[in-house]
Amino acid sequence: MRKVIISLAPVKAGTPIDRVALAEDVKRCVEAGAAMCHLHCRRPDGSLTPDTTEFIAEFEEILKRTDVVVQASTGGVSDLTIEERCNPLDYWRVESSSLNGGTTNLGDAVYINTFDQIDYCAKASYDRGIIPEVEVFDIGMIYNIERSKQNTAYRTPVFYNLVFGHKGGMQPDITCLQAFRSAVPSDAKWGVTHYGRDNWEFLAAAIAMGASIVRIGFEDSAYLAPGKEATQNHEVVARLVELIHAMGLETATPDEARKIMGTLPRKQN
Repeated sequence: MRKVIISLAPVKAGTPIDRVALAEDVKRCVEAGAAMCHLHCRRPDGSLTPDTTEFIAEFEEILKRTDVVVQASTGGVSDLTIEERCNPLDYWRVESSSLNGGTTNLGDAVYINTFDQIDYCAKASYDRGIIPEVEVFDIGMIYNIERSKQNTAYRTPVFYNLVFGHKGGMQPDITCLQAFRSAVPSDAKWGVTHYGRDNWEFLAAAIAMGASIVRIGFEDSAYLAPGKEATQNHEVVARLVELIHAMGLETATPDEARKIMGTLPRKQN
C-alpha cells in the first residue's frame, strides 16, 4: 500500500514562538501521523535571522519528545545572503532541506533565487549529506533544476514540492496541478503545498494523482472546516490523516519517510 509522507510546517511567519508549546504540538502531530517537521531559522519573535540559536533550540526541544525527520528551510523573503540562508544546514540533525527552484513574485515581494544561488544551496545540502526537497512555484523552476544538474550531482529521485496558492505563483486548481505534475521528470517524486488553503479538495486531488509528500501546518493555513480554523497544528494533521485513510492509503512513519527519501545518518560535529 502506498504511504504518504506528511510534512509539518507548524509556524506561521511573523508570529512569536514558544518553543516548548511548539515541541508539544509537533509531538502530537507525529502521534497523529506526521513524519517530517519543516522550520525556518527565526528569532523568538518569528522574524527570519541567520543566527541558528533559536532554530537549534526548537529542534532540540522537539527531538526530546519525538523522532521526527528534521527539515531546514533555506527560504523566505528576506535580505539574507544565500550563505546566511544555508546556515541551518550546519546543524548536525538536519536530514532534509528546502531548495528553492527560482525567482518568483511572492505576495508583494520578489523572492530572488538566482541560478548561482540554486547551485550553491544544492551543493551545500549534498555536501552535508542532506536530501533537498525542491520548492517550485511555477513550471519553469522544474527546468531550472534540470539546468542545475549540469553543475551539481543530484541524487535520484529528486523530490519536488509543488507550491500553490501564493499571490504571484501557481494557483490551486486542477488545470495547474495537471500541468505541474506533467512537467515533473518521470524519475522524480513530488509533493504538494497549498498556501492559504481553504478546502481539502485540492490536497485530495494531489494525493489521488500520486503525491508522495503533503505539507500541512500553520505556515500555510490553519483551515480545518468551513468557518472553523484549528488552534493547534495536530488538528489539521489529524484531519489530513483521515483523508488519506479514506482514500485507502497510509501515512509514513518518520523512519518510513527516511527510507522513502533516502536520508543519510549524520554525526554530531
